[in-house]
Amino acid sequence: MSMCQFSVPLLLPNCDTEQCTLMLWAMRDIVKKYRPPDLSKSKGFIEDRIVLSELPMVSFVRLGECSLSKSEILNKLLSNSQQYHDTFVHHNMECGDSPRRISNGLTEITWYLPCGNKNMDIFSEPVAIANLRGDIASYETQYSFLCQTSAAVFVFFDQLDSECKLLTNKTHKGKIFLVGNQQSKSLTPDALKKIANTLGLTKNNIILKTKQTNDADFVKCLRSTVSGVLTKPEVKMSVEEMAAVAHELGISVDEDSPECQTGKKNADAITAEIEDTFKYKEKQFPLQGQIWKELTFLEKEEFRLRKVGSENIENYKSNIKKKKDELRKKQNSYAMSDAMTCFISAISSPDRERCYFLKWMRMNLDNLSRIKLSGLRELYKEKCNDSEKKKEIKEIDRQLSSSSLGTENFFREMGQIYEASLFLPETDPSRKQLQHLPKLCAQLLLDGFPLELVDGDASNIPLRWVSDVLSQLNDLVSPKNKILVVTVLGVQSTGKSTLLNTMFGVQFAVSSGRCTRGAFMLLIKVHENIKNVLKCDFVVIIDTEGLKSPELAQLDNSYEHDNELATLVVGLSDITIINIAMENSVEMKDILQIVVHAFLRMKEVGKTPKCQFVHQNVSDVSAHEKNLRDRKLLLEQLNEMTQAAAKMEKKEKNKSFTDVMEYNPETGNCYIPGLWNGNPPMAPVNAGYSETVYELKKNIIQLLGRCGSTSNNILEFREWITSLWNAVKHENFIFSFRNSLVADAYMRLCTEYNKWEWEFKKEMYAWVTKAETRISNFGTVAATSEISDMGEFIVQLKGDAATELTEV
Repeated sequence: MSMCQFSVPLLLPNCDTEQCTLMLWAMRDIVKKYRPPDLSKSKGFIEDRIVLSELPMVSFVRLGECSLSKSEILNKLLSNSQQYHDTFVHHNMECGDSPRRISNGLTEITWYLPCGNKNMDIFSEPVAIANLRGDIASYETQYSFLCQTSAAVFVFFDQLDSECKLLTNKTHKGKIFLVGNQQSKSLTPDALKKIANTLGLTKNNIILKTKQTNDADFVKCLRSTVSGVLTKPEVKMSVEEMAAVAHELGISVDEDSPECQTGKKNADAITAEIEDTFKYKEKQFPLQGQIWKELTFLEKEEFRLRKVGSENIENYKSNIKKKKDELRKKQNSYAMSDAMTCFISAISSPDRERCYFLKWMRMNLDNLSRIKLSGLRELYKEKCNDSEKKKEIKEIDRQLSSSSLGTENFFREMGQIYEASLFLPETDPSRKQLQHLPKLCAQLLLDGFPLELVDGDASNIPLRWVSDVLSQLNDLVSPKNKILVVTVLGVQSTGKSTLLNTMFGVQFAVSSGRCTRGAFMLLIKVHENIKNVLKCDFVVIIDTEGLKSPELAQLDNSYEHDNELATLVVGLSDITIINIAMENSVEMKDILQIVVHAFLRMKEVGKTPKCQFVHQNVSDVSAHEKNLRDRKLLLEQLNEMTQAAAKMEKKEKNKSFTDVMEYNPETGNCYIPGLWNGNPPMAPVNAGYSETVYELKKNIIQLLGRCGSTSNNILEFREWITSLWNAVKHENFIFSFRNSLVADAYMRLCTEYNKWEWEFKKEMYAWVTKAETRISNFGTVAATSEISDMGEFIVQLKGDAATELTEV
């Protein structure tokens, strides 16, 4: 609701009793970003959970009947001249005249947050706006709460009793303003003057709408008054601090439940000890990090044998196995850390308490990461202009990459503790104590929590852990265990997680600048009404890390990381959503190229996944028609790529891209308008975005319905993950280059000479990737020596492709 710029309940009345509840817990998840005036020049911003932000609150209430529509005036107050938006429900809007059944006594809240642009901001300072529905004479408790928490209270009225005790007997912490309609016959100047004198109000505290004043001028006057309050607010209070006022007035707080408080206590016990994120991870999560990365390298090397050299292959494999065993022993030498002991104990608690705990953990860790990242960004901004401080900048860069800490780190460590325990003797007590962990995680998956499938830091799947979690999940849901898989794939920061959240009503983490790492799977139970259409019991949603990450682009193996992830998730899915920014399909060409190659090479791949292209931020109604030529061109390029790959792999029966992936250029493209209807932070969500995503969802459900007859059960999916990941580890991914000119020339050269012996490929590959990495990082001149070495080799060959590659 807050994302759509609707007001949200602050005090929610109970229909059956006079008791109301402060909705603190319900608002905990709302995170807002804004730019106050003092940060405009530096382009900085503030990001915080709104319940923790100390902001002045301005409240609007009415006394008796009122001819002015308070909610409608508030909407005009908060809307700029270019765009009107209904933040509060009012009588004159669509369905606004429906009889009230539960909203009398409801106190709503919304926030106005500046963007730092004087021409666009209505208020230069952030402010909370509260609105009480109903007459304050009937809801004195709510009115008392607002009087004690607000910087100003605006009382709308048509008629005032000169002895009005409700106004005169209140202890107001903030200012009080009287707002009347002079056109009302009930308004008597004498009563107004008497109350004004009693309350010590000046002319500035009385706002009257005269016959000569139109709505625009009246709203302008109100804005000016509110702006005056914000210059020096007498009261600033966070929603969290309001809980104390609520308790004094006998108002319950939704966080008072025992399960919520126990969950908070358990989460605080873990997160209170975190000072330095990096050191904390090293101390509390010793089994992941460097040990897990070394294990990942050995697992892949066991399949790929890149560094075997002249050594006997069997001896080399044996040495790798010994090193892996030593690393597992090293993992088992660590005692379980205090944080992990507390974490496992907390997630073993009853369902509701466990859910509260995990949400408290996520919020606490997000808050810590936000503070840490904010400080590092400021430090980076200071140092980045100083060319002499390269080492310091590099260190800050490393800290920025490693400072993120989330619940996934705890579950990752849990997975490694379990996997390491399997290398202990079966009779070992430690091993027996950890056998319940997969079932615990399977229950969480069933409750709607995501499971990390691919570790984003190590670029690996903990196969035994994931397999055993899925086995336990199968036991929990059998025999209703048929699943279909939907995956999203795309370049970083193109709105993949937001798309999945909107489409399926899930809650993958979304935040600009803190992107998804690795791949996460989430289970959605299929409603009985739609089971006949989908012919499955669950839909598995896989959200993936953004490809072509600037952070990973500096690493020599970044292309390999992207290729492994792309091949895995496309191979696992029944439908792959290829998410593209704007109308540019070229950025996904090289990713699809490697997927095509891998699919042709891997014998294990026995199905043809369906492909759906989604173009984000395209609102033009003519987009589908005008991009016909681009879609046709993309398909031609994909077909050429498939034919070249098929020739190389001696599988020439594959003539087109659609032989590898099911794709229809007409129905397989969706153009989605931008998410925001205006400029954040005050922009509401564009209704066109949701409507188009809904149409996409219907199309995907139809496509899934066609897959239903071949849907796997959970155990088959588990085996598919294992065999596919092993196949990916076999892959050398020697066909994908960041420089498309190099890639095309290299492919043609190899095809022309039909020299696909491993030695030839390895030698060529080493030169090309080395040169290309240097070109990407430092420019063409710095890569001269590599290009020269490669050129000497190629010049011995003949043909156009060789010449072209030398020139590139």
